Amino acid sequence: MKKPTFLVSLTTNDNDYQIEQAASAEESARRLGAELRIIYAENDAITQSQQLLKIIQSTSQGSRPDAIIFEPAGSTGLPQVAKAAASAGIGWVILNREAEYISELRSAHKAPVFSITSDHREIGRIQGRQAGALLPNGGSILYIQGPSGSDAAQQRTEGMQETKPKNVQARMLRAQWTEASSHQAVSAWLRLSTSRELEMDAIVAQDDSMAIGARKALQEITDLHQRDRWLSLPFTGCDGMPKTGQAWVRSGTLAATVIVPANAGLALEMLTRAMHTGALPPERTFTDVRSYPPLGDLTAQLKKRST
Repeated sequence: MKKPTFLVSLTTNDNDYQIEQAASAEESARRLGAELRIIYAENDAITQSQQLLKIIQSTSQGSRPDAIIFEPAGSTGLPQVAKAAASAGIGWVILNREAEYISELRSAHKAPVFSITSDHREIGRIQGRQAGALLPNGGSILYIQGPSGSDAAQQRTEGMQETKPKNVQARMLRAQWTEASSHQAVSAWLRLSTSRELEMDAIVAQDDSMAIGARKALQEITDLHQRDRWLSLPFTGCDGMPKTGQAWVRSGTLAATVIVPANAGLALEMLTRAMHTGALPPERTFTDVRSYPPLGDLTAQLKKRST
C-alpha cells in the first residue's frame, strides 16, 4: 500500500508551541510510516494561502499530499483554499480553530475534512482563575494577548474576563505569539509615561513565549528599584510544553501556565485511520486543557509564601 503523504503548515518556527506541533507531527509520521513535509507561514496569512494554493494546484499529481494539516496564521480558516483542497481530493484538517465551512465541505466531497482544537474560552477561564488565586486581595494585571485577528486570542480574552475576580483589573497589550514580539510590545509600553504611573500585580500572557518576552523587556529597566519590583511579580503563560512552559514553572520563572496539548500528531493519526477504514473522523475534536500547577496547588503555594 502506498505511503500516506501529509503536509503540515504551521504559523512560525519561532514559538515553542509551534515547535512542539512540528515535533508531534514528525513523531506520528515516523510511527505511522507516512511521508511528511512541514512548512511555515512566517505569521502571515497571505503567505500561508499562497504556499498552500501553489501545492494544491501543482500539475504533478504525485507531488500533491494526501492531506493538509494547517494552523491558521490569520483571522480566517482560508475557506477558498480549503475548498480547492477538497475539490482536488486532498484531505483538510484545521488546527486550533473552528470553521463554519467544514460541514459544507464534508457533505460535498469525499476527502476527510475536520478540525482539532482546544477550547480557547476554557483556556482563558483557567487563566482568569489563576489570576484570582495569585491575587486573592485583588489588583491589576498586564494581560498580553495574541494578535487582534486571532479567534483564539479573542476567545481566551473572553474566558479570562468571565472568571477573573471583579477586584482584578486587566490592562490589555497585543503581541504576535512570539517572544520577540512580546518583548517589543512591552518595551514600547514601558516607554509611555502612563505606564510608569500604573501599579501592576501580575503579568498574564496568552502564550508562554510571550510571558518570557515580557520578562526580558522588564529586565532591561535601568531603574533598579522599578526593575526589581516588576520582576518580583508573578508571570503566567499558556501552552505548557514540557521543555518550556512546564520547565519554566518548575524553575520559578513562571508562576503558572495552561497545558494545551500539541495536536498535529493526532491529526496525522486520525487521517491515517480514515484512509485505512474509509470512516470519516468527527467534524470537530476537542483536546483537554488544564492548569499547571493545579489551581489548588497554586493557592497552597501562595499561602505558604505569605506565612
